[in-house]
Amino acid sequence: MLRLLLLQVLASCLWLGHSEVVTSPASCPQFFYQGITPNEALEPQKPAWICQRYNNSYHFATLYDRDRRIPVYSAYVYEPGTAKRPHSWWFVEPQLIGKNNLKEMERESVLIEQHKFTSQDIEKSQAVLDDYKKMQGLDRGHLSPNGHLTSRESKTATFTLTNVVPQDSNLNNGEWNIYERKTMPKATQSCDTTYVITGAVPGNTYVANDRVNRPSHIWSAACCLVGTTPTDAWGVIAENDKNDKFPLLKLWQLEETLTELYGGKKVTLFDSACPR
Repeated sequence: MLRLLLLQVLASCLWLGHSEVVTSPASCPQFFYQGITPNEALEPQKPAWICQRYNNSYHFATLYDRDRRIPVYSAYVYEPGTAKRPHSWWFVEPQLIGKNNLKEMERESVLIEQHKFTSQDIEKSQAVLDDYKKMQGLDRGHLSPNGHLTSRESKTATFTLTNVVPQDSNLNNGEWNIYERKTMPKATQSCDTTYVITGAVPGNTYVANDRVNRPSHIWSAACCLVGTTPTDAWGVIAENDKNDKFPLLKLWQLEETLTELYGGKKVTLFDSACPR
């Protein structure tokens, strides 16, 4: 308990001392078990660490790939709630654009009309809504899904384009939807706390006039705690061009699969205490 308390205090200090787009994953430790993030094997050449902030609160963490214009992964604590799904406004991250004092995600129209950014300013650094409107057979696939968070504010925060990837529409509405809505509630019934990391493996093709990478795979991993002790961990991975059923894997199986997909660079997703 003392260690967890110290981590919470450390987290508060770090948040007060940093802006929301930062250079170190240590700035968002509360969204990772023991503050331990996935290792460097997943990091892109031009990463951006985003502590996702909306309505003056922090809701999840994202590692973003500036070059491919997709998130590498988003991390959150699984806390499904009864709040209604928010209006489907879509946000972008002002701090990816350049130096400014805007600490929260914001709509493109607000940045342009009220803060005098141009569309070109915004789209240089990240995907924009127009990119996704041009896609066919692909959805805006949430890595941190609104259904896994508790409050209306947290659910709203998931509607940022820094949290979505081009996901096969059939997969998003089919087997992946079943995993998010049915498998996760069953798997977490005995858990007091569940840490989740959901990511996308970069693919070899681009969409939206070659601006946005289409991931080859979508994956998710969870570490379940009873009290403060990790008692179970699992993962899933799906190819992002079909809607085939996928099995529930042991954590080590998912990590080995990702290691292969990332060219043999050993991948670890959670602190070693999460059971393999």
